[in-house]
This record gives sequence, C-alpha cells and structure tokens, in this order.
Amino acid sequence: MIKFGTSGWRGLIARDFTFDNVRLASQGIALYLQTELKNPKSAIRGRKPVVILGHDTRFLGHEFTLAAAEVLTANGLTPLMCGRDAPTPVIAHAIRSRRAIGGINMTASHNPAEYQGLKFSTSNGAAAPPEVTKQIEANIVQLAAQNWSFKAAVVGNFKCNSFDPQPDYFKQLRKLINFDVIRKAKMKIAIELMYGTGRGYLDTLLANAGAKLTLFNDEVNPLFGGHHPEPNAEGMSAVRDCIRSGKASLGLGLDGDADRFGIVDKSGVWLTPNQILTLALYHLKKNRGWTGAVVRTVPTSHQVDAVAELLGVRVHETPVGFKFIGALMESEPIIVGGEESGGLSVKGHVPEKDGILACLLMAELVATENKSLGQILKHLEKQTGEFHTDRINVAIPADKKEALLKRLAAGLDKIGAFKVEKFITTDGFKFLLPNREWVAFRASGTEPLIRCYVEAKSAAQLKKLRASCVKLLQS
Repeated sequence: MIKFGTSGWRGLIARDFTFDNVRLASQGIALYLQTELKNPKSAIRGRKPVVILGHDTRFLGHEFTLAAAEVLTANGLTPLMCGRDAPTPVIAHAIRSRRAIGGINMTASHNPAEYQGLKFSTSNGAAAPPEVTKQIEANIVQLAAQNWSFKAAVVGNFKCNSFDPQPDYFKQLRKLINFDVIRKAKMKIAIELMYGTGRGYLDTLLANAGAKLTLFNDEVNPLFGGHHPEPNAEGMSAVRDCIRSGKASLGLGLDGDADRFGIVDKSGVWLTPNQILTLALYHLKKNRGWTGAVVRTVPTSHQVDAVAELLGVRVHETPVGFKFIGALMESEPIIVGGEESGGLSVKGHVPEKDGILACLLMAELVATENKSLGQILKHLEKQTGEFHTDRINVAIPADKKEALLKRLAAGLDKIGAFKVEKFITTDGFKFLLPNREWVAFRASGTEPLIRCYVEAKSAAQLKKLRASCVKLLQS
C-alpha cells in the first residue's frame, strides 16, 4: 500500500519504491489535480496546469522524477523539472513563485540511503495536508483495484522541460537575511553538506557574504558516505572537531534535502533544534523587531514558551508534522515556527521546513550580537532557568500496545512521583507537570513502540522523569 505519512510516502528502493509504484502514485496525484482544476472553490481553479518536479541526491532520483513527469504529461498537466537535485525548501519556493498547481519531490529527507520517497506539495508550497493525501490514497486504491497500468518510455528517456530555481530562491533569502551584518563580521564557518542538495546553496550564500568556509562532504554520493544524512550530534562530528581545532567559530549543517539543520556552537557543542527555535524567536523579535506569534509542535521544548513570555509573544501548539505549522503560518502572522525534529521557517517565507534559512539566521544572530550562540542561551537561561530535553523509544509488544494507549488516553494523576497538572491530547498524550516540566507519549504508526518526549528543569530531574516514564510504559 502507498501511504502518505507526515512528510509524504517513503519506502525501500526496489522493494516498495519502484517505478510502477511511482507511476501509480503520480496518477493518483494527477487525478486529484484534475479534479481541483475543475472545482470552482479550489485555489488552483483557472491556473495553468504547471507542476514543479524535483529530487534529492538519492539513487535514481532523476529517473523516478522523469517517470512522474511522463505520467503527468499523459494527463494533460505540464511538468517543469529542476535542472539538478534541489533542496526541499527551494522546490517549495518555486511552486509559489511560479504559481504552480503543486509539486512532486523525490526525497526521503534524512532517512538511510536505501530509502526513497515521494512528497506532494500543494500550490502554496506546503506539504499536502491529510485531507488531500487521503484523496490521493483513495485514487491509488481505486486505480490498483482496476489493475491500472502505464505504457512508459524506457526509464530515463522521457524529455521534460527544466529550469534553475536558485536565482529566485536567493532573491527571497536576501529579503529575509541581513547578509551585510554577516559580511562585516568576517566569520569563519564550518559547513557539513552531507552529500546532499544544500551544496551550492548555503555555502554559496555565505561565501558571497565574505565568510571563510571549511566544507565537508560537498560532493554527490547517493550512499551518503555510509551514514544517515542527518545533521544530529553524531552527523556533525567533523564540524565539531574543526571548531575545536580553532579553524572555525560556528558550525552549520544540512540533511540530505536541506530542510533540516544542525548547529554547532563556538564551544564545539551541538545545539538542539529546540534551542535553535528559541534563539530564532529571540533574534527576530529582539534584534529585528518582528511582530506576531510563535508556533511549535506538541513535543517541542517549552523553553520556546518561556522566552516568548519574556518577549510578550503568543505561543501556538500544533500536532507533529510541519504541515500543521505551515498551515498556521499561512493563516496568521507568525514570527517563526518550528519543531524538535529540526524544522523551521519564518514569516514571509514558505510554509515548509528550511534548513538553509535556519543556518543563515544563526550566522546572522552571531554576527549581530558578536557573541556565541551558547553565550546568548546562557543569558536567556538566567531569566528562564534551564531546560533539559530527551526523546526515547520504548519497545512495546504489539499485543499490549493498544491496552497501553487506552490507559494513557484515560489520563494519569501521576507519573512516578510527578503530579500531573494538565492533560493534553492534541497529538498523542501530553502530561504537564509542575515547574514547566512535562512528558508526552506518541505511538509509532509503523513499529511496536511508543515514543516518549521528556522535559525537565535540571539534568537530575530529567533522569528521574525518564526512568518514571520507562517504568510506566513497561509495567
């Protein structure tokens, strides 16, 4: 079955993600778009049927994209393909700037190299919401029931018009980022590009701003050097070592499709996405004077809330998935929106994760205040206290999973020795505890495990709270 999760459909290449399945999914999308073009209430009614296509650096990305283009063309739509592998936020911006009716991006983001993915975006550049993907899935089920097939050209031989999305995207970022302040700071920056689509984007923008760069893994490698293309603490180790050797004072990184970011401070410490969202809010409100609210997902740190309170900014909480953040950013003024898994965007930009933008914002903040990100965080923590977060996966036997979820859904008075003050069911089960501490539980949709998010005000409290959660889930 082809199922669209929080960020599209993903599967193992050659087992699940095949050319036949890509064509089937593309036909389901084509039928959806044809229906919307005829719908008087649709946002794309009356537009030219242009669909932006792109892919990351994964195996057969170009060929899978051509397969989708061939199906769209057969349905009377006009595919327009990025001239080379392109970052997800760049594709999102191209959809908006060219007034396309949607976009298809072949990417599995930060997943291992053996995975490939198909992400459908609507005309505003955002990942398709559940009400859209359900219609596409229903189309796919019906097509499969009818034994639909497609007589295609030899793989890779279909011809599709292409374009370069970079100039328009660079023009957009120059509206959002103060490159002059970066230029004056004469920064030394280490960049981890993870063999992905971010090369020629983040590095070029910073080089043009006069920064002295040390680049890691800035060539194409579909196997990502044998590692997950994820800019977490492990993935940013080369950048960390570079900083500790004195060759750079800031480390920036991108995942395979450049929608997620990784940041290493001058001290060589990897900063969490929670901390980066907090710093972005602080910078845009205090230094740039932006107005509006901030939006985060359920398992994202309440450090964001504490700094928002200092700055007089309202906080919104959404379910997990950047598409929910993006939808809110489209409907009201939002200074910045983000999630604990490494997604961030800002007011006036695409309602999609943009790791390039996040990295540039941190460079701008360091240049503006002439302080390290760690120093700025310490200053904020003197006013809000510290926030310690963790995420753990607890394996639960499949036959006990439903019973456990029912127990959590009924609410809890205590988690170990911690009293529950409020129960939230926006997404999964979240329990607010005294002193801004909390835990949240979400069931995996594909594995027999429960994801547990924990936040405490000290390392000692975090350890106790984590142990209480594990005991609760395993009891």
